Amino acid sequence: MTQQEGHAPADPQAAMIAAVAADPRYGELVARRARLGWWLSAIIFIAFVGYLALIAFDKALLGMPIGDGVTSIGIPIGLGLILLAIALTGLYVAYANRHHDAQMAAILKDHGA
Repeated sequence: MTQQEGHAPADPQAAMIAAVAADPRYGELVARRARLGWWLSAIIFIAFVGYLALIAFDKALLGMPIGDGVTSIGIPIGLGLILLAIALTGLYVAYANRHHDAQMAAILKDHGA
């Protein structure tokens, strides 16, 4: 018999994927994960746009030397942006490992994986 006649798919993996995709907990998990990703993306986007705005509108501020040295204030601010991106990535990974992976494991367990 074929799938079109109302029977379950012959491939057990396809059946598992369909069952997990239909689970409302999976839909909630995907939505939460997407929201977190968008928020973190917005944070880094705003930080980079702010840095570009400083470059565009106040070059003198970014060009000011730190103390009596030759390094300008723009260098540590730029480095801070890179570190912010790394920190936000680490935050996402830690959160996902702690929450999303456990929730996904529970969903898979409930569906026999």
